[in-house]
Amino acid sequence: MTATSPSGRPAGPAARTSARTGATADGRVELPPDAVPADPRFVNGDLLPVPLAGRRWTTYNFAALWVGMAHNIPSWLLASGLVALGMDWLQAVLTIALANVIVLLPMLLTGHAGPKYGIPFPVLARASFGLRGANLPALVRAGVACAWFGIQTWIGGQGIFVLLDKVFGGHWGDVGRIAGQPWTLWLCFVLFWALELAIIHRGMDALRRFESWAAPFVIVGALVLLAWVTVKAGGLGPLLDQPSALGWGPGFWRVFFPALMGMIAFWATLSLNIPDFTRFGAGQRAQAWGQALGLPTTMTLFALLSVLVTSGSQAVYGAPVWDPVALAAKTDSVFGLLFALVTVLVATISVNIAANVVSPAYDLAHLAPKRVDFRRGALITGIVGVLIMPWKLTSTPELYIFTWLGLVGGLLGTVAGILIADYWLVRRTVLDLAGLYRVDGPYWYRGGWNPAAVLAFLVGGVLAVGGSHSAPGAGPFPEDGLIPFLKPLADYGWAVGLVASMLIHTACMARRTRADHAPRTGG
Repeated sequence: MTATSPSGRPAGPAARTSARTGATADGRVELPPDAVPADPRFVNGDLLPVPLAGRRWTTYNFAALWVGMAHNIPSWLLASGLVALGMDWLQAVLTIALANVIVLLPMLLTGHAGPKYGIPFPVLARASFGLRGANLPALVRAGVACAWFGIQTWIGGQGIFVLLDKVFGGHWGDVGRIAGQPWTLWLCFVLFWALELAIIHRGMDALRRFESWAAPFVIVGALVLLAWVTVKAGGLGPLLDQPSALGWGPGFWRVFFPALMGMIAFWATLSLNIPDFTRFGAGQRAQAWGQALGLPTTMTLFALLSVLVTSGSQAVYGAPVWDPVALAAKTDSVFGLLFALVTVLVATISVNIAANVVSPAYDLAHLAPKRVDFRRGALITGIVGVLIMPWKLTSTPELYIFTWLGLVGGLLGTVAGILIADYWLVRRTVLDLAGLYRVDGPYWYRGGWNPAAVLAFLVGGVLAVGGSHSAPGAGPFPEDGLIPFLKPLADYGWAVGLVASMLIHTACMARRTRADHAPRTGG
């Protein structure tokens, strides 16, 4: 991806760099010309720092980015799924609001390196993991993004199928089946997948233009759905009066903590690769305020809309309908169905390409810079996203929130702990920018791998997900946990992984520093 920007303003005084250090008055750093060798193993145009002239994203740009990404069908399923699990509207909204305030902190901490150095996530990871070792967190993040791409694409294709079936009076789905599903559902899935790949092929500029109007359109769609359910329920009262099946006692807390970790895990992906976006920031103030204004507020508002609509569906139909597509399909209005169809398309494409294509495109380019550029990495993402069979991950709220998000959250929390510890505690935000691209630089460690980061990742990952468990028949894990004595930690996977890896990495790097500065003796 080239260093493009929505702003065309000339660089101000803060962008004037020191000829000696390459640093600006506001602390941003730019690579001097020819500072790194053209080594195809570690360098291509997409991985090099964005020049200062290209770092112009404002507070509004970052806030708008989050508005576009937060308004999507899986976000809706996340909130409505809590209602389906027994929470009332207040419990669900508070859980999601708290989760997004918590996840904002690592988002801001890892995002700091973007405006300062202009580097994407996998290059930042070189400082902690090593030039070759950075492929480990990059592949973890890329794998998760590919899975999310598949989930979003399946939900989008499913939405098209449900709504077309309603438009055609139930005959669209009354066909032969392949792998247990109507072949027309698979057709919708493939067509939606192809539409996304076509947009990806047009590049990031097309995506940015799409995002500029997609977010408000989806908000309107959610408000229309809320208004419709409110009318059906006879007012807002029934939506707010639905009682909690969990109460505020032990039953609630048993659901709350794993649900909170699941909510955090939902955006834990972006807490790693947010430098992929903040590298275009005009400064720290822009990325910090933009994210603080965009993420928690938008997700909480969307969660409120979701739980109100789901509570309303419970009042109208006697059971919560947690899928907005299934709920929209209950209308008899052809115009309403078509509007819902377009809303599903816009919402899914908006978030899927921004949140689940940018990161793996960089990550896969980092794996083989000579052969894979941003566009090829994005196309690979689209293919892998189908192979992971996303239709299985969203089959139930339990599997979606506890199994998928819980497992992902534990691993991503572990990586985030290492990145934050290395950048803030070990290096105090000071990086050798040219050294991130050189085999003779300070981040080569042992053959390109940093043993401290690898150890922290392994130990933190085992502690975070080793106790993963499922209720009988509700998931793939044993009831007593993969490692039974770690089962009590499983409900706190993201937090356990974050704290454990942070402590281990910091301790190992401190020991390494002391060893490097110890006096040498001998002949």
